[in-house]
Amino acid sequence: MKKAIRKILVSASIVTLSGISYAQQADSSQVKAKEITFMAVGDMMLGTTFPNASYLPPKGTYPFKDVQSVFKNADVLFGNLEGTLTDTGKNAKRCKDPSKCYSFKSPESFGKHFEKAGFDVVSIANNHIGDFGGIGIKNTLKTLDNAGIASAGVLSKPTTVFEKDGIKYGLIAFAPNKDCLKLNFVTKGTQMVKNLAKKVDIVIVSFHGGAEGTKHKNVPRKTEYFYGENRGNVYSFAHKMIDAGAGIVLGHGPHVPRAIEVYKGKFIAYSMGNFATYKRFSMSGSKAYSPIFELKLKENGDFIEGKIHSAIQTKTRYPFLDSQERAFNEIKKLTLQDFPENKIKFGESGKIELK
Repeated sequence: MKKAIRKILVSASIVTLSGISYAQQADSSQVKAKEITFMAVGDMMLGTTFPNASYLPPKGTYPFKDVQSVFKNADVLFGNLEGTLTDTGKNAKRCKDPSKCYSFKSPESFGKHFEKAGFDVVSIANNHIGDFGGIGIKNTLKTLDNAGIASAGVLSKPTTVFEKDGIKYGLIAFAPNKDCLKLNFVTKGTQMVKNLAKKVDIVIVSFHGGAEGTKHKNVPRKTEYFYGENRGNVYSFAHKMIDAGAGIVLGHGPHVPRAIEVYKGKFIAYSMGNFATYKRFSMSGSKAYSPIFELKLKENGDFIEGKIHSAIQTKTRYPFLDSQERAFNEIKKLTLQDFPENKIKFGESGKIELK
């Protein structure tokens, strides 16, 4: 259904444009440039049947009920799907004790939750997309496609293009993991971004990178390692992606919010943290902070202004709005620490704008 709506909106915009008179065209310079309300959230794993069904929420639970009031204002809504949407497939990880094996197998029926929430596009580039092998990846792609949600980030589908309200978007998603487009193959990645930028109005770059946990909140501007794995130099990576033509860069993977930056007019979130992660994720400290980034962008991706809506979650409660604004305050603190030269000014009630 969403795909059909998207096509209708595009067709309608073409019809309207074709009906503009010469006088209207002559006065087009006075028409205000269109602003896009782009929203983005971090890791989502809504519950898993592995190792058993006790890790699923009660039947009838809608995960995004308490944040839907924010989502409804999005022209485009993005998130990172941390795991699979599959009813079949065997665990691909070696583990003696399944209760200590973090493999994520959400039911395919959960695709309806993302559709109801209004997600337009998700990244599947992360260390859990391969948890249930090739069939898990295949079923995840199929489930998202059936829900009308664009996705990218695996070797079989490194990029995707979709259109919304007359604007054409391209997503390219990276991770350091075997089933994904490699985060550390930067030369190849920049060329792919350049190629994608020729086809669309705004390139969205998503990356799963950086070390994990509350000990790794800061962006070190150097290569990060976690349990021996090269998790990339996310600072250098983000800048090179924008140099190549990216309109926005969205990071996830550390499971905590990190600093934000505007580079050459483009917005970077170095980690959006956890967002809707049921039971199997630690919620200690800032791992519970679940920011919603609401960004006003120009049609070429240039950042105008934005707002960080602060949500928070517990191990068994999905995100709900946080009157203490802990996510916003954390991101503000880290941005001032990591990027003292930053071009962002933090205002009241989560507002962010250029200095």
